[in-house]
Amino acid sequence: MKVVIQRVSEAQVHIGNETVAAIGKGMLVLLGIETEDGEQDAQKLIKKMLALRIFDDNQGVMNISLLDIDGEMLVVSQFTLHANTKKGNRPSYIKAAKPATAIPLYNYFLQQCEQGLGKKVDSGEFGADMKVQLVNDGPVTIIIDTKNP
Repeated sequence: MKVVIQRVSEAQVHIGNETVAAIGKGMLVLLGIETEDGEQDAQKLIKKMLALRIFDDNQGVMNISLLDIDGEMLVVSQFTLHANTKKGNRPSYIKAAKPATAIPLYNYFLQQCEQGLGKKVDSGEFGADMKVQLVNDGPVTIIIDTKNP
């Protein structure tokens, strides 16, 4: 499992002309699920994400977590995080999990994020053509891969 985490002051997901998700201060999480990923990967990743100290304390130092600021989270599925670009110019997505595997794990990930955060987690729609709009705060962008700790 791979995530790109962006500290945001706001973020939204649009499908067509409709806004399907929106958050204020918090974390936008782009989630890529690999064929070999499982619930254990999700649990490990969520524990790390919720404890990640990427928000500023009173002295302006990144020293507090999403939980500490009572921030919001928006999760968007993104199979392209598993693109292999070593050969040729057209990326291969062979490592990305197929929907039959990815959708249940994506839903599990969302459920576990909500449980850990103690509130609703907004999300995009798996497999949809989405437009993601965000204001990256900092900018702060962190990449975590459970296969490459």
